[in-house]
Amino acid sequence: MSPNLILVLLISPLVGFLINGLFGKWLKGNEKLSGGIGALAVLVSLICSISAFISVKNGNPLEGDAGHLYSWIVSGAFIAGGPFEVNIGFHVDALTTVMLLVITGVGFLIHVYSIGYMHGDEGYTRYFAYLNLFVFAMLILVLGNNYLMMFVGWEGVGLCSYLLIGFWYEKQSATDAGKKAFIVNRIGDFGFLLGMFTLFAAFGSLDFVSIFDKAEAGTIEIVFGETTKATLMVATLLLFVGAIGKSAQLPLYVWLPDAMEGPTPVSALIHAATMVTAGVYMIARSAILYNLAETGAVVAWIGVLTALFAAIIALKQNDIKRILAYSTVSQLGYMFVGVGVGAYASGIFHLVTHAFFKGLMFLTAGSVMHAMANELDIRKMGGLRNKLPITHATFLVGALAIAGAPFLSGFWSKDEILHSAWDSFPFIYIIGLVTAFLTAFYMFRLIFVTFYGESRVEPEVASHLHESPAVMWLPLAILAVPSALIGLLLGVGGHNSWFHHFTEDVFPKAHEASGSVLLFMAISSVVGIAGIAYAWKRYKDRAPSAEPTNTLQKVVANKFYVDEVYNTFIVQPIKGASHFLLWKLFDSGIIDGIVNGVAALIRVIGGMLRRLQTGIVQAYIVSMVIGIVLFLAYYLFFT
Repeated sequence: MSPNLILVLLISPLVGFLINGLFGKWLKGNEKLSGGIGALAVLVSLICSISAFISVKNGNPLEGDAGHLYSWIVSGAFIAGGPFEVNIGFHVDALTTVMLLVITGVGFLIHVYSIGYMHGDEGYTRYFAYLNLFVFAMLILVLGNNYLMMFVGWEGVGLCSYLLIGFWYEKQSATDAGKKAFIVNRIGDFGFLLGMFTLFAAFGSLDFVSIFDKAEAGTIEIVFGETTKATLMVATLLLFVGAIGKSAQLPLYVWLPDAMEGPTPVSALIHAATMVTAGVYMIARSAILYNLAETGAVVAWIGVLTALFAAIIALKQNDIKRILAYSTVSQLGYMFVGVGVGAYASGIFHLVTHAFFKGLMFLTAGSVMHAMANELDIRKMGGLRNKLPITHATFLVGALAIAGAPFLSGFWSKDEILHSAWDSFPFIYIIGLVTAFLTAFYMFRLIFVTFYGESRVEPEVASHLHESPAVMWLPLAILAVPSALIGLLLGVGGHNSWFHHFTEDVFPKAHEASGSVLLFMAISSVVGIAGIAYAWKRYKDRAPSAEPTNTLQKVVANKFYVDEVYNTFIVQPIKGASHFLLWKLFDSGIIDGIVNGVAALIRVIGGMLRRLQTGIVQAYIVSMVIGIVLFLAYYLFFT
């Protein structure tokens, strides 16, 4: 594989960003050209990604010295470890190509969809510039051959997320959501930084191959009195803090539901298919370290508790995008269960299937909003399946896939994760099954309330109901195909599937799950179908009640008041301390006090000295004479 191919893959969206960003003023008013440039840039990357995938499949990855481009940072001697060097280089193996295909494949379809969805928006060219910049940053994240390059992409997607969540900055809610996402992610990123520092201190390098080889060999340059395993435990848990923030896990998940303030295609790309999966990718890339440190149990438990918690909240939400947002948080939890129990390929497989069906569902939600004059409340919908037949059909495919309907994509990947969890963590398996039931229930609650029953659409809106234009529904139709079939193509055979064999050289060999595969598949099928059936019974011909009917429903509808608790016990105390200690005392009192005190002293001295400046010429002459006399007296009598 040629590094030039990867350079073209990486730089193409950057070129799209620069064209739309620098020449947006002149492109404004020519939406087809601006949107076409953005989509074409990602299409070029998609073609290169397919070529890279074929190359890796044929046994030609890009690793080690072959992927090295140039030295980025070179420092002096690093204590006992020699010179510290960070290279700009690529690491392209099976895991990388899987991520590349997801980013560019789903990304291209979302760019095409956006051409229609963003039609008429004042910030049209700015939108495509930001979207291309995001794809560029995400590609850096997955292509880098060391943790520092990964971190550059990590921060880049965080910046783009902030820009796109707050894209409609005229709305206070959008700017608040953007700031919330940025700040919460900084908390996680601080953990990622500390994890990198720990790896650097331990191995004298940030290069993947170097760290993994030394870790397996038990070679640590500087240990600070700790064992190799203890050092790896600290490093992996700190890196996991970064993953908790970026991938919206407990307790740092609160930014993702608010991120729905951005345009819906942004939610599909960033907050369903790509950026939020960065934490899962990072752990999968660091699989050797997590296996040696034996910290996977922490990852799995955080994942399954997040999955259950978010699924419960989704039960009582009525905003179509927030239901999907909490569903995303929940499904990310499943991915962490997969990588946490050592089934890294299964976790990444669910990342792939989720990218397709959840990207599809967000885009179909956008199609519903497009028809409903941006209405989000599902209680004001109903009976839309006849008015929006393509949207309904594609949404149904995505809902069946996420609900684990037999033989659709989500069925295969979710079943693999639960089966893998059974041997080591039976209780995680049980929680996962409960969450699977809840997932099927709340997704089909959404389906039945939105598309079935009597219409509750406002008459004025109902008069304008129409299916989305072809530029929007074609991506939906295309995404529906892998949402339904990719599990059959990649996942048949469970841990002996094609996908597992393709990625087997990347991950440590997983423990073979015990028990009958067919039995676990049957249990998963029954659970998913039961959730769908219960939703049919409850909501086939009625909408959710306007208000919660009891205390528990009220607590769930208000998301367990987590945001209120955080605001009361974290945000307000920090703001208060910042106001009185940092601003009033330190900034105004000490810093300004010193500056103002120096100014006051100079003013006093100046006031004293200015009295010498009388403006009377005779006084100046007398002063000069006195000075001359004193000078002569000193010269005559003291020298």
